Amino acid sequence: MTDPMTAGSDPLGRWRRLADACVLLDGFHALKHAVRFGAEVPVAVAADRRATLALADELAPDVRDALDALLTEVPEATYTSLVPRPHPTAVASLAVRPSREAGLERLGHVPRVAPVVVLDNPRNLGNAGAVIRLAAGFGATGVVTTGTLDPWHPTVVRGGAGLHFATAVERLTVDELPAGPVFALDPEGDDIRGVKLPDDALLAFGSERSGLSAELRARADHLLALPMRPQVSSYNLATSVAMTLYHWSATGGAPHVP
Repeated sequence: MTDPMTAGSDPLGRWRRLADACVLLDGFHALKHAVRFGAEVPVAVAADRRATLALADELAPDVRDALDALLTEVPEATYTSLVPRPHPTAVASLAVRPSREAGLERLGHVPRVAPVVVLDNPRNLGNAGAVIRLAAGFGATGVVTTGTLDPWHPTVVRGGAGLHFATAVERLTVDELPAGPVFALDPEGDDIRGVKLPDDALLAFGSERSGLSAELRARADHLLALPMRPQVSSYNLATSVAMTLYHWSATGGAPHVP
């Protein structure tokens, strides 16, 4: 749970001590989501504390009290010195990254009630963040990346709006993927509209440029294709993931919104 320790303390000193070991949460919405999903946030600052709490009253009353206990107001110059690119809400915070052991346990737990999204050697940090945001929204078990991209890179976390803390996010090799049938998206696959995706599926997506790796293709149990008009080359990675998760949610065991 969130640790309300910043009020009355030295936020700049705490930030300097913790920055290298923690995850940067850029902006109000990233902090809101991290707190909502139980992240440990040892320091949070805002250039205008009153405005930030007013935003919480409007958009996130469920975490307003927690933010009230966490936020320390700092001069705008101090705020901008702490972040590589100032956010319009002028809010920044640090969160403790969940342990790898906890992530692997969550990914490997069976029976699994929602798919795992696998990004095979992704290249674009922003796309990876958007996929994590989608996975959290659909209630996926987690997002796994293979290859060199760090799914906890600050740019990915920014793109995910703090929703890394709402799902499991880890980097693994193809050999380390959790158990379950692998449904890999490929233009040569069967039309996804004729397939019901099981809740324990691993939904695999190739890189934006080169598609599925040979290792992932060899691991795949099924190749599936998204409907696409002829002469259209491809969809954006996050769009492909969204379409696939929606198909799972419409035909599988995803909880219905009341």
